[in-house]
Amino acid sequence: MDNLLIKSARIIFPNTPFHGKELDVLLNKGVITKIAKQIERGKDHLDVFDAKGQYLVPGFFDMNVNFGEPGLETKEDILSGSAAALAGGVTGVAVQPNTHPPVHSRSEVALIVNRSAPLPIDVHPIGAISKQREGRELAELYDMKLAGAVAFCDGDRPLQQGGLMSRALLYSKGFGGLIISSPEDVSVAAGGKMNEGPTSTYLGMKGNPNLAEALMVARDLYLAEYNDAPIHFTTISTAESVALIRNAKASGIKVTCDVAAHHLVMTDELIAGFDSNYKVSPPLRTQADVSALLEGLNDGTIDAIVSQHTPHEVEYKNVEYQIAADGVIGLQTLLPLVLEAGLTIDQLVDKLALGPRRVLGLPLPEFKEQAPANFTLLDTGKKWRFDTETNRSKSINSPLMGSELKGKVTMVVNKRQIINTQ
Repeated sequence: MDNLLIKSARIIFPNTPFHGKELDVLLNKGVITKIAKQIERGKDHLDVFDAKGQYLVPGFFDMNVNFGEPGLETKEDILSGSAAALAGGVTGVAVQPNTHPPVHSRSEVALIVNRSAPLPIDVHPIGAISKQREGRELAELYDMKLAGAVAFCDGDRPLQQGGLMSRALLYSKGFGGLIISSPEDVSVAAGGKMNEGPTSTYLGMKGNPNLAEALMVARDLYLAEYNDAPIHFTTISTAESVALIRNAKASGIKVTCDVAAHHLVMTDELIAGFDSNYKVSPPLRTQADVSALLEGLNDGTIDAIVSQHTPHEVEYKNVEYQIAADGVIGLQTLLPLVLEAGLTIDQLVDKLALGPRRVLGLPLPEFKEQAPANFTLLDTGKKWRFDTETNRSKSINSPLMGSELKGKVTMVVNKRQIINTQ
């Protein structure tokens, strides 16, 4: 499809003269050559895509994704992860350093950058804050930044040493680096398997309290303020965290945050069936927390929504809930979950496409003639089944597997490549 004419798409590109209008878009080898109310076909070899009733939006960017490469390719490799991302309308990802070896030096960063270069998705490595993600000694942050790392985080191992976090904030500030905090005080969480509350008491299961997250958010906000450095909190899940970050933003602290899509629609009550596919970290919380997260999205406290895509082989999830690994795959279900949460199309674009790139300091997709296309076509009313036939990940650990979902990505264009995902 070198030459493609997209007919009658509703354009949702804020800060452009085309925003909110129904227009035709002509592409030549992935470059936007014409945007108009009506474009005639003209050439016989021109492919036409009828996008009537669909939205054309900037390509989504997911800033919390786990691909297994290097070392854990049986969970997910860059190729399969990218396929899942494209099926979910995601044209860019920031991948966590939860690999083996971890992404803690220039060589692992360069491997990911080079392996993903030919793919129609922008893959940006997140480097580890500490060597081996052990939380003891700073990794070579500046070297990784030069090699292509967009931020630094110890992934699913929250950084427990306050002194190390303070040094990381101060050091990265000097070269424009961004530290990402996975906020959990593990001594307070104390191995809890689900949210601490009435449901955990009813099930007789050890709980992980909201306090474990809120304490770490409070600590890292103080450290960011002390060092006058930016900080980003990933996958916040509690009402307390939203309130702390809201107040910090109002006081001028350089803080941003994101929330996982599943935390916007799922609660701890779903764990009553002991389905290990609902076991995530941080755990699913209460309806009160869900309401606070949605309020945080509406008032701008929360900057982005992520999938927290965490693939696992079946032997890590098809076991008793207590010993199952944390995490779900989420790249392909990102859009349906956000729609279920009740976000408008403009909110969706801001939190899935623009907000994440702003946080990471990446260029926003352009929508104008002669610009390389980076956009997603989506049908918010289309229903489809998420199952082993439509799943593009190597893993199947999702509570939505086998479900009918509403909201389908129909086409993705990026890096001069066009992918029909219908």
